[in-house]
Amino acid sequence: MLRIAYAIALGLFGAGIVHIVILLLVPELSERDAWSRLSAAAGPYRMIRIDPDAGGSALVGSVDPLFHAAACRFDLSDGVVQVGAPGNVPFWSVSVYNRGGQNIYSFNDRTAATGLLDFVILTPTQMIELRKDLPEELQQSIFVEAPLDEGIVVVRAFVPDESWEEVVSRYLGSVSCTQG
Repeated sequence: MLRIAYAIALGLFGAGIVHIVILLLVPELSERDAWSRLSAAAGPYRMIRIDPDAGGSALVGSVDPLFHAAACRFDLSDGVVQVGAPGNVPFWSVSVYNRGGQNIYSFNDRTAATGLLDFVILTPTQMIELRKDLPEELQQSIFVEAPLDEGIVVVRAFVPDESWEEVVSRYLGSVSCTQG
């Protein structure tokens, strides 16, 4: 009788471990993650709107209704990525995510010296090379050193009321995501 109880306890313990491992692997193995959705919508280095106000449902979940958002995928093995936009909106924020959707870096317009959206995403090695001969157009840029190859950058802009809808939409439409 003791052997049967031991076998049942061991079986339940093993089943519990298997279930926990499966739950932890779901995000990694899922084909409906943010990377896959963005891949289906646009190629790399192409900024696309991801908020529901851009038409249809939100491309990526949990978008704040007071913010409009745009995102682009990038691959640092192709070179550095520069993201920028002319003009101003009441508030903007940027988040850089790895391919798995983990937030690597975040900042907002209060971080930028000029308040303008102008930053470069690069690896530590690329940062060393770029600092040797920094181009003039990157003197005021924010540098985001990211230990990753592929990622997603999301730009969010605050819409305080309906009168700002068009301004914010034009602003997000002007955001560039270019390989440098």
